[in-house]
Amino acid sequence: MSQTTDADTRELPNADELRAALTTMLARAAAAGADAAEASLSASRARSVSVRDRARESLEYEGDRSAAITVYRAVYRAGYRGQATGSASTTDLTPAGLAAALDQALTIARFTEADEYAGLADAELMAGESPELALYNPWALTSEAAQDLALTVEAAALDADARIAQTEGATVASQDAISAYGNSHGFIGIEQASRHAISCTAIARDREGRMQREIAFSQARRAETLFAPAEIGALAAERALARLGARAAPTVSAPVLFTPRVARSLWSHLFGAISGGALYRNASFLKDKLDRRIAASGLTLRQVPHRRHGLASAGFDDDGVATGERDLVADGVLRSYLLSAYSARRLGLTTTGNAGGVFNVDVAPGDQDFNALVAGMGRGLVVTELMGQGVNLVNGDYSRGAAGWWVENGELAYPVENATVAGNLADMLTGIAALGNDVEYQSALRTPSVVIDRMTIAGS
Repeated sequence: MSQTTDADTRELPNADELRAALTTMLARAAAAGADAAEASLSASRARSVSVRDRARESLEYEGDRSAAITVYRAVYRAGYRGQATGSASTTDLTPAGLAAALDQALTIARFTEADEYAGLADAELMAGESPELALYNPWALTSEAAQDLALTVEAAALDADARIAQTEGATVASQDAISAYGNSHGFIGIEQASRHAISCTAIARDREGRMQREIAFSQARRAETLFAPAEIGALAAERALARLGARAAPTVSAPVLFTPRVARSLWSHLFGAISGGALYRNASFLKDKLDRRIAASGLTLRQVPHRRHGLASAGFDDDGVATGERDLVADGVLRSYLLSAYSARRLGLTTTGNAGGVFNVDVAPGDQDFNALVAGMGRGLVVTELMGQGVNLVNGDYSRGAAGWWVENGELAYPVENATVAGNLADMLTGIAALGNDVEYQSALRTPSVVIDRMTIAGS
């Protein structure tokens, strides 16, 4: 797949340049009277080539530069101690641009009310030497070569079956980025990363002219580990063809199977409910559930932030705190929240090193393959696509549009569209009846299929 890189791709700043800029910003903040400060710098370059109807549709180059600075001013008043905070950002990474952002942050801090929970994470929590994660793997690909790959992907979809009437396009995309974070503790961390992706959306048409669309994609830190282009196009076609003849599901209470690509959304809702912001705002159905059973036994979710080539790997979080491997849920018991330094102080706890989110999560698989899971359902719905945002993390209520397959007598009976699945997240977690062994590995959230014992399915 390798070709000579285009001459017009924009170079990224190197680590030494970012380190010097951060050091200067933090020194100037201290000289200007800030009691503490933190700053971040980032730059990225990206190329995306899309084709449709066997011809190039678009070629896009993107280059992004950004910086952010936050300063803290200690406030002591009548026994009260807090931090007045000022933050500013800019896309101008010249010395003048960074100086202007710092001046703006200092001005804001002078007029901001103090917050007793604000401030840097404790110095002893800063990350030490970062692990070698091998995230930076540029793809030496010309625009012409990328276009040829995209054409191969689309051709595989269009040539798979006469019922594939057209595609919504095939895309080959690649991005390289570098980011740096530093604070007044003397911590400076720098990360470089690449991300590559190939995708295709196929449209199938039946004899009556009714159409169904489906997507297939592959993403990775290293181009050589992407799925073969022809495989991606053929899979998009296969999925679209399988949905022809879709009809409404019956309205019933029955088991629901979430395939891996939609099961990830279930765990994302869980992460939202155990995140510090939701917890200290009393906006989570899982508040005060630490070390209590929240899910069926057998459910284990483990954060693995130091995986080589991981799509969400990181040696430190957005506060500079070292990341670490640990169970979030172990055998159904909630073992950890997701806390930044700020949210931890609000809750009277210690940061978990999750400022900015969660870093690679593995859901422990079960021992049944997909067909065995379907057979065990008897009658119910396999969900392959979800629509809408009907999730309330305050009380756990869940209701989303769905498409997939109706299961009858333990077998896939017919494709389903325009269905709704509803329940409550707390009941869904405790009602996990089975986990498959069909883990999808090209994701930061590696999960198998999951079967919920009973949900309300609304269709016809």
